[in-house]
Amino acid sequence: MPLYHDQLNREVNLPALPKRIISVVPSQTELLFYIGLDKEVVGITKFCIHPADKFKSTTKIGGTKQLDIDKIKSLKPDLIIANKEENERGQLEELMQYFPVWISDIYDLPGALDMITRVGELVGRKVETAILTDTIFQKFCELKPALSPLRVAYFIWRKPYMVAGPDTFIDKMLQKCGWANAFNLPRYPEIDAGMLRDARPDIILLSSEPYPFKEKDLAELRALVPFATVKLVDGEMFSWYGSRLLEAPAYFNALMAELI
Repeated sequence: MPLYHDQLNREVNLPALPKRIISVVPSQTELLFYIGLDKEVVGITKFCIHPADKFKSTTKIGGTKQLDIDKIKSLKPDLIIANKEENERGQLEELMQYFPVWISDIYDLPGALDMITRVGELVGRKVETAILTDTIFQKFCELKPALSPLRVAYFIWRKPYMVAGPDTFIDKMLQKCGWANAFNLPRYPEIDAGMLRDARPDIILLSSEPYPFKEKDLAELRALVPFATVKLVDGEMFSWYGSRLLEAPAYFNALMAELI
């Protein structure tokens, strides 16, 4: 029986090449379709919106943190691909009683490339993922970091305000752009207006996800920190760690050019 290890170093036994796969992480769902598993992926979450045609046609099994366990059981998967941060531990442990569950744990680009490589081994797409990881790596080599280390506050939520701190994948993408995180607080801290002003960010980035910041939110932040540049950004480019990484370096280069 083939034995694999996930990114938590858990053993995952797969008796054969998986033919019925459920993905409960949007960026990993997009990856699976990218490497050609159109027939094998039988279940996705309501947040797995890419690619759009597959989102429309594939069975939904709840949200990333509110999985429909009974629906998953009815689909009889031979592999579930999950993530430590994006999914609830209790639900994953319940699913482990019935199905092989492979869990990623990603905080930086090397971790993302490692995930892609390991998933390729799991699903019989090693050639495809080798090409993908090499291309992503080369594209990031072409990324031109900002010359001055501007301080950036990256917002992921409103009411309460929440930002991305160190030890997050988002923070590592900010570093790839040559920027410094304005907050040195663990993970995704809640902040208030006073903390934001004290942090004195040069740039405030309002993400499109998980909270969908819109144009109307720009004025609110500009009023709080008038000395900062405030901009809406595509959150998928900063936080999706699958095949979407192909597009991230070009997006970052264009964004940095706008913010000079």
